[in-house]
Amino acid sequence: MLHMNGKSFQNCEGLTRRNFMQIGVPGLGLTLSELLRRESRASEFGKSASKKSIIVFWTDGGIGQQDTYDLKPDAPAEYRGNYKPIATSVPGVQLGERLARQAKVMHKLSVVRSVHHENGIHAPSAHWMLTGHFGPTLARNAAQKPSFGSVISKSMGPLKPPMPAYVTIPKSEAFGYQGAVYLGKAYNPFEVGADPNAADFKVPNLSLPSGLTSKSVDSRRNLVKTFDLMRRDIFESGVMEGLDTFKSQALEMVSGEEMRKAFDMGLESAALRDRYGRHRYGQSALLARRLVEAGARCVNINTGNWDHHNDIVKGLDEHLPPLDRAIAALVQDLDERGMLDDVIVYCVGEFGRTPRMNGNAGRDHWADCFSVLLAGGGIEGGRVVGSSEKWGGAVAQRLVTPQDLLATIYHLLGIPLDTAYNDASGRPVPITSGSPIKELFG
Repeated sequence: MLHMNGKSFQNCEGLTRRNFMQIGVPGLGLTLSELLRRESRASEFGKSASKKSIIVFWTDGGIGQQDTYDLKPDAPAEYRGNYKPIATSVPGVQLGERLARQAKVMHKLSVVRSVHHENGIHAPSAHWMLTGHFGPTLARNAAQKPSFGSVISKSMGPLKPPMPAYVTIPKSEAFGYQGAVYLGKAYNPFEVGADPNAADFKVPNLSLPSGLTSKSVDSRRNLVKTFDLMRRDIFESGVMEGLDTFKSQALEMVSGEEMRKAFDMGLESAALRDRYGRHRYGQSALLARRLVEAGARCVNINTGNWDHHNDIVKGLDEHLPPLDRAIAALVQDLDERGMLDDVIVYCVGEFGRTPRMNGNAGRDHWADCFSVLLAGGGIEGGRVVGSSEKWGGAVAQRLVTPQDLLATIYHLLGIPLDTAYNDASGRPVPITSGSPIKELFG
């Protein structure tokens, strides 16, 4: 992945969430022709007849289910928290009052309230949820399995090349677990590298060096012939830092007008941009819709930090309204465009939060039982799968694992669940050992 200018976040365990540094083409000793050959080989594995894609809201740090999708209004005060339940468009289904916009479109959404795994530490839990495999520890936290975004990229490829199959907004986070690992660099995410809500939003990966025009690099043959001439301009302009070696399409993307249009937020009406919300969450969701419309398969939106050990109300009052608006607007927009049946919307983090609030008016890590949101892509709206016990501490009905969630996503996208890819040692590793959650679409 590419390390962009931006923040490094630190979690409560003192681990820095670093991006893996991407190396420019010269640093790898790769010629353009070699990159083109790599792309050709990668595309052979990425052909799919499916028209489906997925947009992910990754709630880094873990969103509190008791304050959002699984309220416990009859529990003691230290369990139920500060938010009241509100009615939704589905009779008998309630959400937290900070999710008022999602409540209005609940008939298009479904919630799984019984997700469970067995780790309460950020890094291993993120690996669980993003790959379907347990692996890293605090002492050894390097990624060990490919993310589901990379599996989707390898299994399906982009719907419309040269659009990357897998994109992260604004950049890849989650301890480096959003990458491809042994699948190869061709299936790492393309990082947008900037905030779509910024007035001067510009994708570093799609900037031409000074003195070059798209016309001068309008064919692969010209790219190969002029590569040496371009090299000095590329180095001096800094664009090499924005060219991703995981795709030989990088220069084709830079030179393609269609590609740049997909990232041009100015092509959307002011009214629609307002509807999504003029904040990073909203504009990231709108950009994600534009990217899947242009041919991406998996767009991962990395939202703010939800690790609210202290004063959770203050943290949720800041983060929930923009997330609520972004998800509701995205689902409505996809539906109005006739895209909702082909685009899965998935809101998930590494775990949930403790049922009982701590002495600092916050909630700590909790993986025993938590909630995720899904919509579109063949998922029936208005469904609630599973339940937690009366105070939210454990699964009461229908335990769902990270593997089951990924099996559901792969199944809906049309990826065979018996797919396996060789790891670094040559051993075939199944993409999931779970089973689809049939209650969501049966």
